[in-house]
Amino acid sequence: MSDNPGQNDQPDPLDSFDEIIDAETTRDPDLAVIEAGSRTLRTQGGPPQADVPGRPEDPEVDAALRAVETELATRWGETKLEPSVTRIAALMDVLGEPQRSYPSIHITGTNGKTSTARMIEALLGAFELRTGRYTSPHVQSITERISLDGAPISAERFVETYADIKPYVEMVDAQQEYRLSFFEVLTGMAYAAFADAPVDVAVVEVGMGGSWDATNVIDGDVAVVTPIDLDHTDRLGETPGEIAAEKAGIVKQDATVILAQQPVDAAQVLLKKAVDVNATVAREGLEFGVVAREVAVGGQLVTLRGLGGEYTEVYLPLHGAHQAHNAAVALAAVEAFFGVGAQRPESLDVDTVRKAFASVASPGRMEVVRRSPTVVLDAAHNPAGARVTAEAVGEAFQFSRLIGVVGASGDKNVRGLLEAFEPVFAEVVVTQNSSHRAMDADELAAIAVEVFGDDRVQVEPRLPDALEAAITLAEEEGEFAGGGVLVTGSVITVGEARLLLGRG
Repeated sequence: MSDNPGQNDQPDPLDSFDEIIDAETTRDPDLAVIEAGSRTLRTQGGPPQADVPGRPEDPEVDAALRAVETELATRWGETKLEPSVTRIAALMDVLGEPQRSYPSIHITGTNGKTSTARMIEALLGAFELRTGRYTSPHVQSITERISLDGAPISAERFVETYADIKPYVEMVDAQQEYRLSFFEVLTGMAYAAFADAPVDVAVVEVGMGGSWDATNVIDGDVAVVTPIDLDHTDRLGETPGEIAAEKAGIVKQDATVILAQQPVDAAQVLLKKAVDVNATVAREGLEFGVVAREVAVGGQLVTLRGLGGEYTEVYLPLHGAHQAHNAAVALAAVEAFFGVGAQRPESLDVDTVRKAFASVASPGRMEVVRRSPTVVLDAAHNPAGARVTAEAVGEAFQFSRLIGVVGASGDKNVRGLLEAFEPVFAEVVVTQNSSHRAMDADELAAIAVEVFGDDRVQVEPRLPDALEAAITLAEEEGEFAGGGVLVTGSVITVGEARLLLGRG
């Protein structure tokens, strides 16, 4: 149990914990908005500045980074896969198995992986461990994907790391039927950079799936599974249970598994895998979870139940119930890494936990980048992500009129994404980003008209024009009327909008 001061003065919430969890995950969004009005001044604070690097200022370094990016672009992209770890395992072998030189926390799931990874990283760093974090995709700069001590590696170090492993990459390319992919090379770079640092612990997010993902040449001491929903169904399966079977591949022998709330069929698959490999399981809503949360300025104030006790008055500078649940998962993962609930009964130091969560930033996830009117960026790109974003916007902001800017990838469930946003968007401006995967703006508009009606849809193929049009629409009610803009649909759309709006 926790040794937090004053804890014995409070009623033990164990008896009602499941009911509290259920209430948090099924609460009425309208009620949340009403409650927010009386809560927004209770906690002062603001979000930390997101660590998204821009282009290098030194022309020579910028040219070197562009050369690496160009070489990487000649390889299979992240959406073209040959489901095996054969090539990445061969690369690790010739590199001397760098991924074996540090313990790791491995994260899979459908949504929330990157935010959860950032929270885990912040917690570990607050407890004075040197961290390496590998996440994908990036918002603006490829260097974001590999972080040391909570910050993206420099462009110089990224270029040096690529140069270090390039001869070994070419050696493996020559031996394999297919060359290493873009993601496999980046994974090799991350594992090599972490070993070279060296780090005390690596926090690694899968790219897709789990069992055959390139990251899965590590044996994570802790395996984390964020909520599973339908995405990449052509590769992972058509039900949450089928998708869970792929993601369960990161659960290794005798590991600890931290499970966010899951659909029933997904939970059954994950629990069976845990039994098969003698893994210890902690489940959100049972062994840990969100006890309470309230809206605060710039984020929310939460009470979390961890594996070793309760952590009260934790300020999280991120919006939305989903981020509170990500925080609970991250806390449990770090507790498990430190042996809380197993080798040691006491909780982590609550002040250190508070300090860590207060420092968390998650670029492109409910990120405010402009005021008057307020412009929010969120990288929701599937229906499940869109639903939680729609709820979070309603809770965190009292917009009288919300305009959506949507640019999506053609391989996503775009109709489901638009349907999730339809109740909260007064109008939607459809556009497209610069990626070759982007859905054509006119094709996206045709679907949007079916969902929103012709009078609520505007088409602006160029993203700068789409942003200008949305801001104009939001301003129609006047300076103090409370109009806002939400830019969403793709990480790439959000990253390009972020640059256009002066961030990074």
